[in-house]
Amino acid sequence: MIEPVESKGYFVRLLTLFHLICLINFSSVEARTRHHKWEVMYEYKSPDCYKKLIITINGRSPGPTIFAQQGDTVVVELRNSLWTENVAVHWHGIRQLGTPWSDGTEGVTQCPILPGETFIYKFVVDRAGTFLYHGHYGMQRAAGLYGSIIVSLPEGVSEPFSYDYDRNIILNDWYHASTNEQAAGLSAIPFVFVGEPQSLLINGRGKYNCSLSTASGFAAGVCNTTNPECSPYSLTVVPGKTYRLRIGSLTSLSALSFEIEGHDMTVVEADGNYVEPFAIRNLYIYSGETYSVLVKADQDSSRNYWATINVVARKPATPTGLAIFNYYPNHPQKQPPIVPTTGPLWNDTTSRLAQSLAFKARQGFINTPPVTSDRVIVLLNTQNKIDGHFKWSLNNLSLTLPQTPYLIALRENLTDAFVQDPPPDGYDFANYDIHSVAKNVNATSSNRIYRLRFNSTVDVILQNANSMTVNNSETHPWHLHGHDFWVLGYGTGKYNLSCDWRKYNVVNPIMKNTAPLHPYGWTALRFRADNPGVWAFHCHVESHFYMGMGVVFEEGIEKVGELPSSIKGCGESEGHHRP
Repeated sequence: MIEPVESKGYFVRLLTLFHLICLINFSSVEARTRHHKWEVMYEYKSPDCYKKLIITINGRSPGPTIFAQQGDTVVVELRNSLWTENVAVHWHGIRQLGTPWSDGTEGVTQCPILPGETFIYKFVVDRAGTFLYHGHYGMQRAAGLYGSIIVSLPEGVSEPFSYDYDRNIILNDWYHASTNEQAAGLSAIPFVFVGEPQSLLINGRGKYNCSLSTASGFAAGVCNTTNPECSPYSLTVVPGKTYRLRIGSLTSLSALSFEIEGHDMTVVEADGNYVEPFAIRNLYIYSGETYSVLVKADQDSSRNYWATINVVARKPATPTGLAIFNYYPNHPQKQPPIVPTTGPLWNDTTSRLAQSLAFKARQGFINTPPVTSDRVIVLLNTQNKIDGHFKWSLNNLSLTLPQTPYLIALRENLTDAFVQDPPPDGYDFANYDIHSVAKNVNATSSNRIYRLRFNSTVDVILQNANSMTVNNSETHPWHLHGHDFWVLGYGTGKYNLSCDWRKYNVVNPIMKNTAPLHPYGWTALRFRADNPGVWAFHCHVESHFYMGMGVVFEEGIEKVGELPSSIKGCGESEGHHRP
C-alpha cells in the first residue's frame, strides 16, 4: 500500500513543477510584448544616387528591422501619412495563428488603412527564423515600403549550427518611375511593361550611372554619386570569425544571384526552416525568399572583397549590385582590387533548378508530410488578355480582389461580396501546349476562391507555360500566406498526373513559404489547411500579382473569432469601421 502513496506524491510534485514551468513561461511571454510606432510617408531619398519620392517608415527605407524572440507578441501602431494613398503591411512568413485579420493583405484580410488613419497590427511570432514585411496595397513594396523581421530562439535553446556574429542583408531592385506610373502602364492599352530595374540595392544602397540621367535631360543635382545615401553597404568582418548572413529578397521583378568574392557559403536556413547544410559559391534567391548562410572570414585579410547581386532568369539590363565585404581593420569603403563578377549565366535554368532540388530538411528537424493528400489543385500559369488588357491568369482566371475583403465577407456571410462559384482544380491537360503561345489567349476576371476542408491536406501543382511572347516562359516565385508548405518536387515540361507524383520527396522535404516556378516546368507543394482564415497565394513579382496572378484559399472560417472593427469600413462593411 505504500507504493501508490509514493506514486501519488511523485505525480503531485510533477504536476506542481509543470504549473511552475507554465507560470514562468506565461510571465516570460507577458513580459515580451514588442511595441513599435511607425509613421509611413513619402520622402525624397537617393538610395541609388538618383533622387526620387519613396515610401519610408520613420524616415527610413528599408524600414526598421523588427527584432523579437519566439513566442513574443509584436504590436505595430502604424500611422498612414501618405495623405493621398491607402496602405497595408503584410508580415511575410508570420503565420498569424489566431490573428488572420493582422495578415495585412488589403482586399483579402482587411480594408486598407486610409490616409491620416492609425491602425494597430498585433500578432505572435510563433517560431524563430528570418522573415520580412512589406506593403500589400497596390505596388507600394516597390516604392520602398519593406523591411526585415528577425526572430530568435527562446533563452537556453541553441541553433543546430554555430557562428560568431549575426548579420542581416535585404536585397531589392529599384525603379526610377513611381509605382503609380508603373501601375498606369500595366493597366493601359497599349500595354506598357515596367521594364528592367535601373539598379539593384543591398540593404537599401545601390549605384546608378548618373551620366545616363544627365544624357536624358534630367535636372542637375537629381543624380549625385557623392551622396552618402548611396555609398556601398559595407559588412565589416573580423578575420577568422564565422558569420551568419540572413539574406532576404523583396525584389519587385528580378530573380538574383548573390555571392561573396572568394568565399564559399553554407546554407543552413530557408524561410525559417533548418536546411541540411550544403556549400555553394552563389545563392539563387527569388522575391519573397529568405535564407541564412554561414560564411567564414578566412581569406587574405589585407584587402576587402565584393559582395554582389546579379539578375538571373531575365536578360539583364541592370548593373551588378555591389556591397563591400570589409576585413577589419581595412577602411570600410576601400574598394577591392578586382572587377566584380557579373555572376552566372542569366538563362542557366539547369543550375537554378539543381539548387532548388538541393534543399532538404535538416536531420533532427524533419517535419514529415502526410504520405497522400485529400485534394490536388493544378494551377496553369499563363499570360492572357481581358478586353484588350494584358493579364496573368491561373486556369484562365485572373484574380481581381473584391471591394469587401474576403475575411469580412465570409465571416459575416456577405454572399453578394464575391462570386460564390468555385474556380477549377485543373485545366485541359490533354490539349494545352505549354511550349507555345495559346491559340486563344483570352481569359476572364474572377474573384472566386478555393474553399478547403479544414485540416485537410492539399497539393498544389504549379504548371508553367509559354507567355504571349514566342519561346518565353518566365520565372514565378509563389508565396503562400498563413502557412508553410512542403516542397515535394520540381520538374521540367508538363506535369503528368498519373506518374510524376512518384518523384516526390516525402522523406525529408524542405518547408518554405515561398518557392520558385521555373520556366516550362512545374513545382509541387503540399500543405495542411489547418489555419482558420482566408489566405492569399500569389506570384511575388509585384507586376504579376497586380495583373492578376494569384488565388485565395479559405479554411475553417467558422473557427475565426470576432473580427476587429478596425479592419472594416470598405465595400459592404462600410459604416462598420471604428478606429
